[in-house]
Amino acid sequence: MRKRTKTLIKAWAPPALLQLVRSRTGIKWSGNYSTWQEAAQASLGYHRKEVIRRVEEATLKVKRGLAQYERDAVTFDRIQYSWPLLSGLLWVATQSKGSLNLVDYGGSLGSTYFQNRKFLETLDRVSWNIVEQECFVEAGRRLFEDSVIRFFSDIETCLQRESPNVILFSSVLQYLENPYALLKQVKALSLPFILIDRTGFIEGGDDRLTVQKVPPTIYRGSYPCWFFNYQRFLSFMDDGYDLIAEFDALAGTMRLDHGEVALDKGFIFRRRSRA
Repeated sequence: MRKRTKTLIKAWAPPALLQLVRSRTGIKWSGNYSTWQEAAQASLGYHRKEVIRRVEEATLKVKRGLAQYERDAVTFDRIQYSWPLLSGLLWVATQSKGSLNLVDYGGSLGSTYFQNRKFLETLDRVSWNIVEQECFVEAGRRLFEDSVIRFFSDIETCLQRESPNVILFSSVLQYLENPYALLKQVKALSLPFILIDRTGFIEGGDDRLTVQKVPPTIYRGSYPCWFFNYQRFLSFMDDGYDLIAEFDALAGTMRLDHGEVALDKGFIFRRRSRA
Protein backbone atom coordinates (compact mmCIF):
# COMPACT_ATOMS: atom_id res chain seq x y z
CA MET A 1 0.00 0.00 0.00
CA ARG A 2 2.76 2.46 0.87
CA LYS A 3 4.47 1.84 -2.47
CA ARG A 4 1.24 2.70 -4.28
CA THR A 5 0.84 5.87 -2.21
CA LYS A 6 4.37 6.93 -3.06
CA THR A 7 3.67 6.43 -6.77
CA LEU A 8 0.53 8.54 -6.58
CA ILE A 9 2.31 11.35 -4.80
CA LYS A 10 5.29 11.44 -7.14
CA ALA A 11 2.97 11.52 -10.16
CA TRP A 12 1.01 14.62 -9.15
CA ALA A 13 0.66 17.34 -11.76
CA PRO A 14 0.88 20.17 -11.10
CA PRO A 15 -0.60 20.79 -7.54
CA ALA A 16 1.16 23.36 -5.42
CA LEU A 17 2.74 25.09 -8.39
CA LEU A 18 -0.77 26.19 -9.23
CA GLN A 19 -1.19 27.99 -5.92
CA LEU A 20 0.42 30.89 -7.75
CA VAL A 21 -2.84 31.57 -9.55
CA ARG A 22 -5.45 30.05 -7.24
CA SER A 23 -6.95 33.24 -5.79
CA ARG A 24 -6.15 35.83 -8.42
CA THR A 25 -8.86 37.51 -10.47
CA GLY A 26 -9.28 36.68 -14.12
CA ILE A 27 -9.07 32.91 -13.67
CA LYS A 28 -11.44 31.00 -15.96
CA TRP A 29 -12.63 27.40 -15.92
CA SER A 30 -14.17 25.80 -18.97
CA GLY A 31 -15.06 22.44 -20.47
CA ASN A 32 -16.34 19.17 -19.09
CA TYR A 33 -13.73 16.59 -20.08
CA SER A 34 -14.16 12.83 -19.93
CA THR A 35 -10.56 12.01 -19.07
CA TRP A 36 -7.52 13.66 -17.57
CA GLN A 37 -5.63 13.04 -20.81
CA GLU A 38 -8.23 15.00 -22.80
CA ALA A 39 -8.03 17.93 -20.39
CA ALA A 40 -4.23 17.83 -20.44
CA GLN A 41 -4.22 17.90 -24.24
CA ALA A 42 -6.42 21.01 -24.14
CA SER A 43 -4.02 22.70 -21.69
CA LEU A 44 -0.82 24.63 -22.22
CA GLY A 45 0.87 23.43 -19.05
CA TYR A 46 3.01 25.61 -16.81
CA HIS A 47 6.51 27.05 -16.60
CA ARG A 48 8.08 25.37 -13.59
CA LYS A 49 11.15 27.60 -13.31
CA GLU A 50 9.13 30.80 -13.46
CA VAL A 51 6.67 29.62 -10.83
CA ILE A 52 9.23 28.38 -8.32
CA ARG A 53 11.34 31.53 -8.72
CA ARG A 54 8.39 33.75 -7.88
CA VAL A 55 7.34 31.60 -4.92
CA GLU A 56 10.92 31.57 -3.57
CA GLU A 57 11.21 35.36 -3.75
CA ALA A 58 7.87 36.00 -2.07
CA THR A 59 8.37 33.45 0.73
CA LEU A 60 11.86 34.73 1.49
CA LYS A 61 10.44 38.23 1.99
CA VAL A 62 8.06 36.83 4.61
CA LYS A 63 10.78 34.84 6.34
CA ARG A 64 13.03 37.92 6.51
CA GLY A 65 10.27 40.18 7.82
CA LEU A 66 10.02 42.24 4.64
CA ALA A 67 6.39 41.19 4.13
CA GLN A 68 3.69 40.00 6.50
CA TYR A 69 2.11 37.37 4.34
CA GLU A 70 2.49 35.49 1.07
CA ARG A 71 -0.20 33.75 -0.91
CA ASP A 72 0.10 32.50 -4.46
CA ALA A 73 3.57 34.14 -4.76
CA VAL A 74 2.11 37.56 -3.98
CA THR A 75 3.18 39.39 -0.80
CA PHE A 76 0.90 41.45 1.44
CA ASP A 77 1.48 43.87 4.30
CA ARG A 78 -1.51 42.43 6.16
CA ILE A 79 -2.33 38.77 6.76
CA GLN A 80 -5.63 37.49 5.43
CA TYR A 81 -6.33 34.65 7.85
CA SER A 82 -8.44 31.62 7.17
CA TRP A 83 -9.84 31.61 10.67
CA PRO A 84 -11.67 28.28 10.29
CA LEU A 85 -8.48 26.57 9.15
CA LEU A 86 -6.45 28.12 11.97
CA SER A 87 -9.11 27.08 14.46
CA GLY A 88 -8.90 23.55 13.09
CA LEU A 89 -5.13 23.45 13.45
CA LEU A 90 -5.26 24.64 17.05
CA TRP A 91 -8.15 22.28 17.83
CA VAL A 92 -6.16 19.34 16.51
CA ALA A 93 -3.27 20.36 18.75
CA THR A 94 -5.54 20.36 21.80
CA GLN A 95 -6.34 16.70 21.07
CA SER A 96 -2.62 15.90 21.30
CA LYS A 97 -1.60 17.78 24.44
CA GLY A 98 -0.54 20.92 22.59
CA SER A 99 1.41 19.16 19.85
CA LEU A 100 0.84 19.71 16.13
CA ASN A 101 2.66 17.28 13.86
CA LEU A 102 1.31 18.00 10.40
CA VAL A 103 1.81 16.80 6.84
CA ASP A 104 1.19 19.71 4.47
CA TYR A 105 0.60 17.94 1.16
CA GLY A 106 1.48 20.27 -1.70
CA GLY A 107 2.37 23.00 0.78
CA SER A 108 4.70 24.96 -1.50
CA LEU A 109 7.51 26.52 0.56
CA GLY A 110 5.50 26.87 3.76
CA SER A 111 2.86 29.46 2.88
CA THR A 112 0.29 28.17 5.37
CA TYR A 113 2.81 27.81 8.17
CA PHE A 114 4.17 31.35 7.77
CA GLN A 115 0.62 32.68 7.53
CA ASN A 116 -0.26 31.18 10.93
CA ARG A 117 3.06 31.00 12.77
CA LYS A 118 2.17 33.78 15.23
CA PHE A 119 -0.47 31.45 16.68
CA LEU A 120 1.34 28.18 16.09
CA GLU A 121 4.36 29.38 18.06
CA THR A 122 2.22 29.31 21.22
CA LEU A 123 1.90 25.52 20.99
CA ASP A 124 4.17 23.20 22.96
CA ARG A 125 5.48 21.55 19.80
CA VAL A 126 5.05 22.13 16.07
CA SER A 127 6.44 19.93 13.31
CA TRP A 128 5.38 21.14 9.86
CA ASN A 129 6.25 18.54 7.22
CA ILE A 130 5.76 19.59 3.60
CA VAL A 131 5.36 16.92 0.92
CA GLU A 132 6.09 18.44 -2.44
CA GLN A 133 7.50 17.98 -5.91
CA GLU A 134 11.26 17.53 -6.05
CA CYS A 135 12.03 21.07 -7.24
CA PHE A 136 10.18 22.51 -4.24
CA VAL A 137 11.81 20.05 -1.85
CA GLU A 138 15.25 21.12 -3.06
CA ALA A 139 14.46 24.81 -2.70
CA GLY A 140 12.77 24.29 0.65
CA ARG A 141 15.67 22.39 2.16
CA ARG A 142 18.12 24.98 0.87
CA LEU A 143 16.24 28.09 1.99
CA PHE A 144 13.67 27.30 4.66
CA GLU A 145 14.21 24.00 6.48
CA ASP A 146 14.77 24.31 10.22
CA SER A 147 13.70 22.60 13.43
CA VAL A 148 10.02 23.18 12.60
CA ILE A 149 9.68 23.04 8.80
CA ARG A 150 10.92 20.02 6.87
CA PHE A 151 10.49 18.95 3.26
CA PHE A 152 9.85 15.50 1.79
CA SER A 153 9.16 14.20 -1.70
CA ASP A 154 6.72 11.52 -0.44
CA ILE A 155 4.70 10.64 2.65
CA GLU A 156 6.55 7.38 3.26
CA THR A 157 9.84 9.16 3.89
CA CYS A 158 8.08 11.61 6.17
CA LEU A 159 6.51 8.77 8.19
CA GLN A 160 9.91 7.20 8.72
CA ARG A 161 10.91 10.33 10.63
CA GLU A 162 7.68 11.74 12.04
CA SER A 163 4.40 10.53 13.54
CA PRO A 164 1.91 13.09 12.22
CA ASN A 165 -1.51 13.59 13.79
CA VAL A 166 -3.02 15.47 10.83
CA ILE A 167 -2.67 15.91 7.07
CA LEU A 168 -3.62 19.12 5.27
CA PHE A 169 -4.73 19.44 1.64
CA SER A 170 -4.99 23.12 0.71
CA SER A 171 -5.71 23.93 -2.95
CA VAL A 172 -4.17 20.69 -4.20
CA LEU A 173 -6.69 17.84 -4.60
CA GLN A 174 -8.34 19.45 -7.63
CA TYR A 175 -5.04 19.44 -9.53
CA LEU A 176 -4.38 15.71 -9.16
CA GLU A 177 -5.22 13.18 -11.84
CA ASN A 178 -6.59 10.65 -9.31
CA PRO A 179 -7.58 12.55 -6.16
CA TYR A 180 -9.91 9.87 -4.78
CA ALA A 181 -7.25 7.21 -5.18
CA LEU A 182 -4.84 9.35 -3.17
CA LEU A 183 -7.44 10.05 -0.48
CA LYS A 184 -8.16 6.33 -0.22
CA GLN A 185 -4.49 5.59 0.41
CA VAL A 186 -4.21 8.46 2.89
CA LYS A 187 -7.27 7.23 4.82
CA ALA A 188 -5.62 3.81 5.04
CA LEU A 189 -2.77 5.46 6.98
CA SER A 190 -5.34 6.14 9.75
CA LEU A 191 -4.08 9.58 10.66
CA PRO A 192 -6.26 11.06 13.40
CA PHE A 193 -7.32 14.12 11.41
CA ILE A 194 -7.67 15.26 7.79
CA LEU A 195 -8.03 18.97 6.98
CA ILE A 196 -9.10 20.19 3.54
CA ASP A 197 -9.10 23.84 2.46
CA ARG A 198 -9.51 25.90 -0.73
CA THR A 199 -11.12 23.15 -2.80
CA GLY A 200 -13.86 23.61 -5.40
CA PHE A 201 -17.25 21.86 -5.18
CA ILE A 202 -20.43 21.74 -7.24
CA GLU A 203 -23.97 20.67 -6.33
CA GLY A 204 -25.49 17.85 -8.36
CA GLY A 205 -24.14 15.94 -11.32
CA ASP A 206 -20.81 14.19 -11.59
CA ASP A 207 -17.41 15.56 -10.67
CA ARG A 208 -16.50 18.02 -13.39
CA LEU A 209 -13.08 18.09 -15.02
CA THR A 210 -12.29 21.50 -16.49
CA VAL A 211 -9.33 23.40 -17.85
CA GLN A 212 -8.26 26.29 -15.66
CA LYS A 213 -6.89 29.19 -17.68
CA VAL A 214 -4.45 31.69 -16.22
CA PRO A 215 -4.79 35.33 -17.36
CA PRO A 216 -1.79 36.46 -19.43
CA THR A 217 -1.15 39.28 -16.93
CA ILE A 218 0.19 36.56 -14.62
CA TYR A 219 1.68 34.27 -17.27
CA ARG A 220 0.42 32.16 -20.12
CA GLY A 221 -0.73 28.78 -18.89
CA SER A 222 -3.66 26.41 -18.39
CA TYR A 223 -4.16 23.15 -16.51
CA PRO A 224 -6.68 20.38 -15.77
CA CYS A 225 -8.75 21.16 -12.69
CA TRP A 226 -11.46 19.14 -10.93
CA PHE A 227 -14.63 20.40 -9.28
CA PHE A 228 -15.96 17.73 -6.95
CA ASN A 229 -19.56 16.78 -6.40
CA TYR A 230 -20.23 17.92 -2.84
CA GLN A 231 -22.37 14.97 -1.73
CA ARG A 232 -20.17 12.34 -3.37
CA PHE A 233 -17.07 13.78 -1.71
CA LEU A 234 -18.61 13.79 1.76
CA SER A 235 -19.95 10.29 1.26
CA PHE A 236 -16.48 9.10 0.26
CA MET A 237 -14.90 10.66 3.34
CA ASP A 238 -17.64 9.25 5.59
CA ASP A 239 -16.04 5.85 5.15
CA GLY A 240 -13.78 6.00 8.18
CA TYR A 241 -13.89 9.70 9.08
CA ASP A 242 -16.47 11.92 10.81
CA LEU A 243 -17.10 15.43 9.53
CA ILE A 244 -16.42 17.81 12.42
CA ALA A 245 -16.92 21.08 10.56
CA GLU A 246 -17.11 22.61 7.11
CA PHE A 247 -16.44 26.21 6.14
CA ASP A 248 -16.31 28.64 3.25
CA ALA A 249 -12.77 29.10 1.94
CA LEU A 250 -11.15 32.31 0.76
CA ALA A 251 -12.22 32.30 -2.90
CA GLY A 252 -15.91 32.04 -2.04
CA THR A 253 -18.04 31.58 -5.16
CA MET A 254 -16.43 30.66 -8.49
CA ARG A 255 -18.25 30.85 -11.81
CA LEU A 256 -17.57 28.26 -14.46
CA ASP A 257 -18.66 28.46 -18.08
CA HIS A 258 -22.36 28.22 -18.95
CA GLY A 259 -23.21 29.95 -15.67
CA GLU A 260 -22.43 27.02 -13.39
CA VAL A 261 -21.50 28.05 -9.86
CA ALA A 262 -18.86 26.34 -7.72
CA LEU A 263 -18.03 26.94 -4.07
CA ASP A 264 -14.59 27.11 -2.47
CA LYS A 265 -14.88 24.96 0.66
CA GLY A 266 -12.96 23.51 3.55
CA PHE A 267 -13.56 20.58 5.92
CA ILE A 268 -12.25 19.18 9.18
CA PHE A 269 -12.45 15.38 9.50
CA ARG A 270 -11.65 13.14 12.48
CA ARG A 271 -10.94 9.42 12.22
CA ARG A 272 -13.90 7.44 13.46
CA SER A 273 -13.28 5.37 16.55
CA ARG A 274 -13.67 1.67 16.06
CA ALA A 275 -16.30 0.04 18.25
